[in-house]
Amino acid sequence: MPKEPTLNKILIIGSGPIIIGQAAEFDYSGTQGCLALKEEGYEVVLVNHNPATIMTDTTYADKVYCEPLTVPSLTKIIEIEKPDGILANLGGQTALNLAVQLHEKGILEGNGVKLLGTSVPSIQKGEDREKFRDLMNELAHPVAESAIVEDLEGALAFAETVSYPVIVRPAYTLGGRGGGIAATEEEYRKLVGTGLKASPIHQLLVEKSIAGFKEIEYEVMRDSKGNCISVCNMENFDPVGVHTGDSIVVAPSQTLTDQEFHMLRTAALDIVDALEVIGGCNIQFALDPYSSQYYVIEVNPRVSRSSALASKATGYPIAKIAVKLAIGYTLNEIINPLTQTTFASFEPALDYVVVKFPRWPFDKFPEANRVLGTKMKATGEVMAIERSMEAAFHKAVQSLDISSQGLEFKGEATDGELLQRIGVATDLRFFELLELMRRGYSVSELHEKTEIDSLFLGVLQHLVETESSLKTGSLDEHLYKQAKEQRFDDDKILALSGKSPEWIAPWKQDLKPVFKMVDTCAGEFEAVTNYVYSTYYGVNEIEPLEGDKKVLIIGAGPIRIGQGVEFDYSAVKAIQRLKEHGYTTITVNNNPETVSTDYETADRLYFEPITKESILAIIAHESIDAVLVQFGGQTALNLAQDLEEHGVKLLGTSFDTIDHLEDRERFYELLDRLDIPHVNGDICHSRNEAIQVAKTLTYPLLCRPSYVIGGKGMVKVETPGELKELLEEAESSYFPILIDEFKAGGEVEVDLVADGKKAYIPGVMEHIERAGVHSGDSMSIFPSESVPEHIVARIGEYADSLISSLGYKGLMNIQFLLKGDELLMLEVNPRASRTIPIVSKIIGYPLVDLAIDLLADPSAELSAFDVPSPQDVNLKGVKYPVFSSHALPELDQTLGANMKSTGEGLCIGGTVEEALHKVFVTLHDDMEAGGTIFVDAKDSELVKHGTSGTAGFKSWVKSDGAALYYNDEQTREGKEKRIEALEAGITVITEPATLLAFIRSQGAGGAPIHLTEYKIKQGVSGV
Repeated sequence: MPKEPTLNKILIIGSGPIIIGQAAEFDYSGTQGCLALKEEGYEVVLVNHNPATIMTDTTYADKVYCEPLTVPSLTKIIEIEKPDGILANLGGQTALNLAVQLHEKGILEGNGVKLLGTSVPSIQKGEDREKFRDLMNELAHPVAESAIVEDLEGALAFAETVSYPVIVRPAYTLGGRGGGIAATEEEYRKLVGTGLKASPIHQLLVEKSIAGFKEIEYEVMRDSKGNCISVCNMENFDPVGVHTGDSIVVAPSQTLTDQEFHMLRTAALDIVDALEVIGGCNIQFALDPYSSQYYVIEVNPRVSRSSALASKATGYPIAKIAVKLAIGYTLNEIINPLTQTTFASFEPALDYVVVKFPRWPFDKFPEANRVLGTKMKATGEVMAIERSMEAAFHKAVQSLDISSQGLEFKGEATDGELLQRIGVATDLRFFELLELMRRGYSVSELHEKTEIDSLFLGVLQHLVETESSLKTGSLDEHLYKQAKEQRFDDDKILALSGKSPEWIAPWKQDLKPVFKMVDTCAGEFEAVTNYVYSTYYGVNEIEPLEGDKKVLIIGAGPIRIGQGVEFDYSAVKAIQRLKEHGYTTITVNNNPETVSTDYETADRLYFEPITKESILAIIAHESIDAVLVQFGGQTALNLAQDLEEHGVKLLGTSFDTIDHLEDRERFYELLDRLDIPHVNGDICHSRNEAIQVAKTLTYPLLCRPSYVIGGKGMVKVETPGELKELLEEAESSYFPILIDEFKAGGEVEVDLVADGKKAYIPGVMEHIERAGVHSGDSMSIFPSESVPEHIVARIGEYADSLISSLGYKGLMNIQFLLKGDELLMLEVNPRASRTIPIVSKIIGYPLVDLAIDLLADPSAELSAFDVPSPQDVNLKGVKYPVFSSHALPELDQTLGANMKSTGEGLCIGGTVEEALHKVFVTLHDDMEAGGTIFVDAKDSELVKHGTSGTAGFKSWVKSDGAALYYNDEQTREGKEKRIEALEAGITVITEPATLLAFIRSQGAGGAPIHLTEYKIKQGVSGV
């Protein structure tokens, strides 16, 4: 059928800042949605206040609103824009919940706006736990014994009828927020309390645990005529009880019988048809491994995290096709853009295996609770494509970018300790299983302890057997080939076998990886695709691309704290601009959530680990002319030395230049030579040297390694005793470290573009938090309104001096300490930074485009470009961090040098106060109706800041549940309340500067604050 003829303008709701459970996959789906609508000639309006995303770039939508994702804000935008339709199935749980609220308040109907795709009644059937359970009973699809409760009494009454453990699932939440598995009544009471607060409708599903069953997912599509297909089925490595976002996932399923596969497929299609979903839908099942008994766990009637994985695993663009279905097309009318030959009604077929592996933040926060349950904790994920399970698992681990992890178990433990640990799912269990296999434990013994399917454990056993064979030293051509097929890299083979590179040289020459395509149809039909993966099985299917200017853009890998979707923004913008300069663009990345791994972004996509061996293989196959490492975060930057040593040309930035700025010793030597002031400090290569250096400095001190992401390993120490304790606990890999004096003051930073001689600086970003709080965790104002002009001029002079001395070209970020008239250079990042998209969107000029223009033309100079001056910028933006404390509430929330935020938002206004007001409305979107803000800051800290408004602080603090809860003494009871608040999604303020910004945003000046009096200001700023 044709597309809906009454639609001209369509509004898309985004998902907002990245948090655990709702990450970059919605940037990918939202971007695909924008492209699909523009292909059909619609005017597209987007609302999203996540500046890090490529979807909020004006390339994709006709108009972008960087505004709070709240009902009042969206109502105002709807009244201004008067869209004909609204799409809410691309913005995660945030957008879906907002669509339901807009419908229930009559705002959509009152403004003549049609909700496209899945209807509100269908959404409610899938999301409302009671309606969903009733529907499953009608369809005779079994659900676990459960009850719908809205209070503690009802929850306890259910628990009396079943034995513990009991699973708690709040309605209308994401990432398992507020839920979990309770093994005791005490745990249960706590979970019920936090779960009721987390659910926007204060409703829980409490169910008898079926932990230990297999967990199977089906990603399905349905059109308005009732045509349904199964796009992809996936099987979790971990049994039921671990959130699917925290489980290793394999596609297609590997342990199901044909009968089981079709039984669950039929059930999935039956359910999506009964829900009358239009578009994509994810359905999760629990299957008894010893019978055909299954249970329906839950349904997501929208594109989801699994949708992005399924899209990249199969080559079937779920979000794009879902949008086409939402505007009226049917599956048999849409051509798959990857194959350009098959229709969307064609079910994908895979001739390879895919493994998704979560990326957790526990390497950054070793003190966090590593136990995995129904509440998601992973910040991101990687995906690997291969021809065998062994190779896919190994390639996935290599993609995690965890320093020297490999398949090794890091740490010391007895057999008994390891056997006890594997009974509970953690991020380490995969590596603990491998270690126990090395110690002789069998697949059957480990299956009994973990209930992980024996087939998966057998795959791990094969990897250990190959590893063991290599350790015997009997390395021959046959063993080398076997190891390569299982994706052991050469460095690891040599390390395990104790051989020299010359030993494998003749075999290496003859055994090279081959490259195969992802075509969604397993070679059954001719397909036009540039989506590629490597393997050591079979023959090569991919010829090098033609073109005499081939550039490889290295991506940033999995989403991590400190390296998020903002680097994908820069990589995608770089690819687009290089194409305009006539370059053939090739990209490599392994993150299934991102736009850079959309097969329509670059001329060719390699889905591979970002490692030396993988990158060099791609360069050799394609005869790459140059490589860009500036746009892939620290991951890409850390490859610069290896690439140059193999004769690879780096576009714009040599390794020596990078090393001058990343290596702390060389960096300080450079600053001293250029007479640029910096804090006192020195490099230390050992514990003893660190203790001696510390004696020459004034405490407090800041200890930090070079070449790290997001302040990882950065620690502030107050006394010699603290330093000694830190050094005793530090591993040898922590060294060398730089020890600096920690100086109090404010912090400012600049993002600039350099032409080798001078810098273009569009403005100064001023942090609200004090120096010592990581820049990623600080609220910041851009452009600054309080940094004096002579300081701004000095910043420019220092930047020009640094750039001309190095001949630096491209993007750079510089951070400074500012105290009175003293300006000290703290750090330089010789690459695209976290704040590049923020600055670009506020000034209305893409800095990445300018950087590529300079890098693509060696003779180009900044003077030739018409760039906006700082005086031209008449808007004020406030960047604010967003913390996933609901997932990791046990972490100390005090901010410091080690970054903790998982994402960030941007609010824009004509004044700083207007932008700040939008920030706090966004952070606590029930302000207008009353609510809780938890303040965890001591009076002494508030007074220390000496800002007006703090003296009367206690007088306007209200009781818990009314306005503000104040934890003056930071008591145990107060900390427990803080954790409870975090789990329930309540705003927690730990930094006095942030609290003062909050007061300033209301113009309160110390007077009592009543949240019920808050009103969103009338102005709505479009970007």
